[in-house]
Amino acid sequence: MSYEIVMYTRLAGCPYVRTAKRVFDRFTVPYREVFIDEDETANQRVLDWTGFKSVPTIIVARPGEDLPYEDPAPLEGGSPKGVDRGSMITEPGEVQLEEWLRKHGFIE
Repeated sequence: MSYEIVMYTRLAGCPYVRTAKRVFDRFTVPYREVFIDEDETANQRVLDWTGFKSVPTIIVARPGEDLPYEDPAPLEGGSPKGVDRGSMITEPGEVQLEEWLRKHGFIE
């Protein structure tokens, strides 16, 4: 089964979202955006997953779904920033996102 990237984001600009989009564009990785400020369910998911309204929260999902294909690893400590949780990563830097995409087979 193939998977897709779903990026939970906000309408307002964010440097981490711009970084993620730049990486996706550089490697021509398709992704789908879910806006937490337009979707209360999505907003609550991000809060439940990260403890914050942290964007981007990026997941690997089954096609057409908005949930990770497997439960993400629990957060150790406070901040989700840059933490590879398996099927999820939140606020990654460029190198972190590239490594995560490579691990999941989206880039070589």
